[in-house]
Amino acid sequence: MANFSSSPGVKLNEIDKSLVAGTPVAVGAAIIGPTVKGPVELPTVVTSYSEFKNKFGGSFTSGSGVFTYLTSISAYNYFTEGGESLLVTRVVNGSYTSATSSIIQGLNTDEPIVLETISKGTVMNSFGTENADGTLDNGTSDNIRWEVTGTNTDKGTFNIVVRQGDDKRDDKTILETFNGLSMDPNQSNFVSKVIGDEVLEYDATTNQINITSGEFSNNSQYVRVKAVNNPTIDYFDNSGNAKVALTGSIPGKIDVTSISGSFGSATGAVAGGALFYDKIVASTQGLAGSDYDNMINLLSNKNDYQFNILSVPGLTNDNHSSQISSIINNTIERGDNIFIMDTVDYDGTLANALTEAAARNTSYAATYWPWLRIIDPETGKEVFVPASTLIPGVYAHNDKVANTWNAPAGISRGGLSTVLKAKLKLSEANKASLYDGNVNPIATFPKKGVVVFGQKTLQKKPTALDRVNVRRLLLDLKSFIGQVADNLVFEQNTATTRNGFIAQVTPFLETIQQKGGLYAF
Repeated sequence: MANFSSSPGVKLNEIDKSLVAGTPVAVGAAIIGPTVKGPVELPTVVTSYSEFKNKFGGSFTSGSGVFTYLTSISAYNYFTEGGESLLVTRVVNGSYTSATSSIIQGLNTDEPIVLETISKGTVMNSFGTENADGTLDNGTSDNIRWEVTGTNTDKGTFNIVVRQGDDKRDDKTILETFNGLSMDPNQSNFVSKVIGDEVLEYDATTNQINITSGEFSNNSQYVRVKAVNNPTIDYFDNSGNAKVALTGSIPGKIDVTSISGSFGSATGAVAGGALFYDKIVASTQGLAGSDYDNMINLLSNKNDYQFNILSVPGLTNDNHSSQISSIINNTIERGDNIFIMDTVDYDGTLANALTEAAARNTSYAATYWPWLRIIDPETGKEVFVPASTLIPGVYAHNDKVANTWNAPAGISRGGLSTVLKAKLKLSEANKASLYDGNVNPIATFPKKGVVVFGQKTLQKKPTALDRVNVRRLLLDLKSFIGQVADNLVFEQNTATTRNGFIAQVTPFLETIQQKGGLYAF
């Protein structure tokens, strides 16, 4: 006879064994190359071309001409084609420094605050006296200026406004505003704490980014506080009143609504005699191949920098073999991205492209040929660019309209809508020759335009991994499964742990199977 500890009946319990699988951490493309401005050798993520242009600039003047770096053209094309995030790493030739400016027009003649631009190079020099309308002769859309408003000595606060260098008093272009700042280090609104004062530099010895000075993370996109020379420690007395001896250190008005200033003394510019577009050879856009070495090494760090596509437009295997070797070795070691390689410079022939491709053997890289003529989005000039400038955009478009395991090629997913023409209109024999040599042909079709018409990796062995879509599918699988497995490190090797792993991975694999990425698993 049953013995009930409470009233008789049937008790129903729910055991939830369902699981909605997460998705891989979203990562985009990465690009290494020169830019007009921006932090030097500090990888920076941008999520739109407007953000890229604000931080890294567009066109620039070199000698008697106006040019655009391939980095900028590639970023424009990548975001236009649907890319969502881009890791930009600026490289330069020579020594580049930040521009500085002292806020000196306060209630006295001291220099209470010194600001410094995060961006480096002479392009940041807006230094000069204001004209009658408030403009700066050296002010441009690439550099910046500052303004102090809202000074309140009773509260010990003031505002700093960061403006675009080419604006004027009655037509301001405000980039950032920091309100209610204090010179008192003991206050939460201390100017260095709000704006930030960290200086970050690449250390070649440790191959990492180190904080060389500063105590507060940079919150501004444009400036950091280099020095606070007259901090107003304990600005208020015990009655809550401002100490008269300290009020004179607060940046403030004289006889105008606000005070403003500019930046100067930065060094670093485009090297003389720089070669651009189809003129690129061993000297590329004012740089040597060795100028890329530090950042090629830094981006080997998989833990700190995530991306699924890497390109370095301006470097070619024929002219920069050492750098290309390093990139390929790092990419294989990382195992989470594919490298878009250019084989030859503009003067290279089809035979040259095949020779350079034959020197490589990896499923973690792919190459495309020939060079392509486009309209420079910044200058409007028609220029030739290497294929790697545009291929990340092809991948982005493919992923937007389909999946990573679909081929980024053909009329529907490999069309190059911004290309005017290819350097060479490939014949059927040309296309066959290139494809047999693991070089993806960029073909021209009547009424269809210029199209990527191949999706081979540089792997010579004829397996599934000699296809870009298969390589990218496995990158996705490895990324997600690796993320799940990372959470199980140091867990007991029990059936519960193993079943938990399977329960998380299976729905993800089933989704890919349903979308045609896998037959079975």
